[in-house]
Amino acid sequence: MPTVSTHVARTLSAHIDHVFGVMGNGNAYFLDALERETAVDFTAVRHEAGGVVAADAYHRASGRLAAATATYGAGFTNTLTALAEAVQAHVPLVLVVGDEPTSGRRPWGVDQIALASAVGARTYTVGRTDAAATTVIAIEHALTYRVPAVLAIPYDVAALDAGPIPAAPEPRLPDPLAPRGPFAEHGIRTIAAALAGAERPFLLAGRGAWVAGAADALGALADATGAITASTALGRGVFPRPEFDLGVTGGFGAESAMQIVRQADVAVVFGASLNQFTMRFGDLFAPGTRVFQIDVAASATHPNVGGFVRADAAVAARAITAELTATPATSSGWRESIDLAGARAYEPGDGVAPDGRLDPRSVAARIGELLPADRVVVSDGGHFIGWANMYWPVASPDRMIMVGTAFQSIGLGFASVPGAALAKPEATIVLTTGDGGGLMALADLESAVRVARGRGLAVVWNDAAYGAEVNLYGLRGLAKEPMLIPEVDFAGLADAVGAEGVVVRSIADLDRLESWAAQDAASRPFLLLDCRISGEVIAPYQLEIIRVNS
Repeated sequence: MPTVSTHVARTLSAHIDHVFGVMGNGNAYFLDALERETAVDFTAVRHEAGGVVAADAYHRASGRLAAATATYGAGFTNTLTALAEAVQAHVPLVLVVGDEPTSGRRPWGVDQIALASAVGARTYTVGRTDAAATTVIAIEHALTYRVPAVLAIPYDVAALDAGPIPAAPEPRLPDPLAPRGPFAEHGIRTIAAALAGAERPFLLAGRGAWVAGAADALGALADATGAITASTALGRGVFPRPEFDLGVTGGFGAESAMQIVRQADVAVVFGASLNQFTMRFGDLFAPGTRVFQIDVAASATHPNVGGFVRADAAVAARAITAELTATPATSSGWRESIDLAGARAYEPGDGVAPDGRLDPRSVAARIGELLPADRVVVSDGGHFIGWANMYWPVASPDRMIMVGTAFQSIGLGFASVPGAALAKPEATIVLTTGDGGGLMALADLESAVRVARGRGLAVVWNDAAYGAEVNLYGLRGLAKEPMLIPEVDFAGLADAVGAEGVVVRSIADLDRLESWAAQDAASRPFLLLDCRISGEVIAPYQLEIIRVNS
């Protein structure tokens, strides 16, 4: 007869196609059922945090429900940082874990429900008679609230006979949130009127707009008003006409582009939380700009917002366009009057910094010239995150994967590669990571190389330090010794797990990337570029943080 674990695996398999994780005695029966009873692929990683990270990246790159698994106790506690990131990034994910037996906690047990709750994840514990139904409830919770749900299988019930597997109902999901009520409807009309009368209209979109499938609706609205567009870092590429787009706002934006944003007289924001980095710590818009926000949050998320409508980004964009169509409105002509391509340009760098190490701007610019167009950029956290966002544009938001930024974590980079690689099986996966985060994530360097193979490329920004800490605290006079890292040979580490490592001490050393990109992916190795960069060149977004903190 099917076991409890089989009920979970078979029911879950109707909604997923990949599971990432590490096998242990708490999830052994679940993984056995997954392998024997379903067509779901299991990808092993080498650290439990990496399982959640890979699943997180898989969702961000594919849009599909993510799934990970770990054993109980130490296996579960290893997932907590990655689980907290997925909660704060609103990633629908099911984490299947073993749990203490129904007879009670053992000496090495921990309160897993309390730990999951502490980072914002709800736990659903299966029993012998309700395993399939509980699995559907966990899936429904993850998809409805766009957060991880923990699905716990007590150790002493995992292998029990549970009878025939029942036909489980489909998860019930809410419809897209439409503007409801007279206040919201009045807000839509107000935004339409403001855009119709604007001389310099501006539209800003975030990842929420992409999740809502709002790209075409936003493109139609931009065309109807003649608005210049831009996105947050996680919304990069959401607008369909790049010739009228300024790229990323905030500290990752080109300075000339951000000055154009400050010229806007009306700005409408779709599906973006307007965090401090996007808003340049309150300086993104000029004081006279009328700022409207449309989001599924309960209320406006920044004090500079003057009008707020709670609604799905796509539904609201179509409603505003319909209002504009019903009235005689013409394009402002603003976007045709400005050299937007020139405004998007970034500093090329000086090649070599005064300390004799490479200028990261020059490295980033050259890599950007050589990268394949069909790419997915996966970013760890750290000082270097600006370089990829500035110099390596992507085609759409599902191709810029930044696991760790929501929770301000580092060390999640290498494990993101397998998830992105399996979600985008034709694309080149490009990891950008620092030496500090790279060392922290080293267990899953092997996972990245094994799964991505010749479609994988890692760029390690090796400045022999925790660069963000040096910039924020070393410059204040705090002792720098705890912020420094002995220079590590990442190229050698890559060679040890079957990749090709290249130490980059000059721009000419990047020629290997050019020849690598020209090879067929099936015949080339995973490539790791160990870039020995200067810590004296500070990213613009970090300069903003330093300014604010000063």
